[in-house]
Amino acid sequence: MSLPPPVRRLVAATLVNTFGNGVYAAVGALYLTRVAGLSVGQVGIGLTVAGLVGLIASTPLGVAADRLGPKRAYIVFLLLQAITMSALTQVRSFPLYVGIAALTAIADSGQRGAKGALIAGLAPPDQRVRTRAILRVTTNIGMGVGMGLAGIVLAVDRAEVYVIALLANAATYLVTAAVVRWGMPRLAPVPSATGPSGFTALKDRPFLVFVALDGLLSMHNSMAQVAIPLWVATATDAPTWLISVLLVTNSVAVILLQLRVARGTEHLAGAARAGRRAGLLLALACAVLAVTDVTSGAVTIALLLVAAVVHVLGEMLQSAGGWGISFELAPAGAQGQYQGAYAMGHQVGDLIAPFVLTVVAVSWGWPGWLLTATIFLLAGAFIPVVVRRAESGRDRLEQVAELASGREPGPVAADSAR
Repeated sequence: MSLPPPVRRLVAATLVNTFGNGVYAAVGALYLTRVAGLSVGQVGIGLTVAGLVGLIASTPLGVAADRLGPKRAYIVFLLLQAITMSALTQVRSFPLYVGIAALTAIADSGQRGAKGALIAGLAPPDQRVRTRAILRVTTNIGMGVGMGLAGIVLAVDRAEVYVIALLANAATYLVTAAVVRWGMPRLAPVPSATGPSGFTALKDRPFLVFVALDGLLSMHNSMAQVAIPLWVATATDAPTWLISVLLVTNSVAVILLQLRVARGTEHLAGAARAGRRAGLLLALACAVLAVTDVTSGAVTIALLLVAAVVHVLGEMLQSAGGWGISFELAPAGAQGQYQGAYAMGHQVGDLIAPFVLTVVAVSWGWPGWLLTATIFLLAGAFIPVVVRRAESGRDRLEQVAELASGREPGPVAADSAR
């Protein structure tokens, strides 16, 4: 099934945007330490502060997307990202860096919620998860190309070239905003007088429990990018070049398989099952990594490859399941705030993952990996339970609304998340 033209333009905009993000991902840390003169510790503190600011702002900014209209809000946050990225080229002190990093986090959190609401408004309900999957594939391609070309910047290794790279990233935000502005229809805002309360998502306890569980599963991001490379380099006798092979395997698998893995997660039943299976697969990947603590040679290399494949399958299932659940549980007029609240889980996962995965899994060895496996397994197992409760509560609210409007209430949906 072909995507609507506005969605195809969103795919093009995402490709441009993530290309710039890929460039910055490769050169940003070196710019901050070599050109801006910050220490590694200062960069880490700034990123932590930014993460906390983004977490706090995520849901309120999602409400803003509902009130302004997702298209308008998305453009505003993209323009703010262009400004903060340009301002980063002027950083020469730690306080200024922290301030810009915090503003960047606000813009990033805002555009995540607005983009989620934009997808919900542009794509038919049965195509939202597929659209998310296509955008994730596009993101991997854009990031990959951007990081590849950033190798030129790293090879030259001069201050002015780093600045040009940051300004190029800022320009991609402007181009992305232009594509959205002139390539997509306006989506009507939801006035506060007629739409759900701005605190609806934060009062939705089953949804927030799902967000927390999904956040635990989202630790797989740091697992692939930080924990597994550290484990290979410090705890196994595998060659260090295998780290690149494992990372490439992850990216290629997402590009080739994310769309197929996402099938069946458009509705709550399939999405909840995907969450459970994701937890199981991520736990299995941890168990395989635990075994490599006592193996050597070709056996270790083979097991690490198996762990990488199992891990990326769990990663793709977690993403697809989370998309389906977050879209389906959001009431009409609240997609922005629910997408903002959904993003909070990933932000919490990003904050706690470095500790769990480096201090517990990597440092403790096989017992740490088995403990991490237990976390993934339990988080995935509880997702269908929480989704059933959330779906039941949503059905009851819809029946009350129908009775209040004088309509005959429909039947309560079955426990389809089993």
